Amino acid sequence: METAYIKTPLGIATIIGDENGISVISVSDEGEISKTISTILQHAVSQLNDYFEGKRSDFDFKLNPKGTDFQQKVWKGLLEIPFGKTMSYMDLSKKLGDVKAIRAVASANGKNPLWIVVPCHRVIGTDGSLTGYAGGLWRKKWLLEHENPTMQQSLF
Repeated sequence: METAYIKTPLGIATIIGDENGISVISVSDEGEISKTISTILQHAVSQLNDYFEGKRSDFDFKLNPKGTDFQQKVWKGLLEIPFGKTMSYMDLSKKLGDVKAIRAVASANGKNPLWIVVPCHRVIGTDGSLTGYAGGLWRKKWLLEHENPTMQQSLF
């Protein structure tokens, strides 16, 4: 596994992956920025930088997140939420075929190992509120505004 640390507007992003794909992208408030980026991670790092510069709305590098079958199903569902749009936990549960699984869906959403790329930040409360986000609600708000500035101004 290779690891890179890059600076983003929201903190230091950690990218971990190998020839099978990227398995982790996370964010923290502190960290040492990588001086060199391994070839395996360069495509992901480049696309993340493009995203933050407003030049990219989707990602096409290979993903390899680790999780249960159910978590994988939820993360695939998250990938279908378009850039600049949001979906409620309830609607995501319905889309995945079981409205009663809303808590399990929310739990899987919270365990998403691929920050930004698997867009868990696009999932909101049924009432439009910014509920739960492992990276902090201020980051979720920033990401939603970054992806759709005009829509988010009406929510706050």
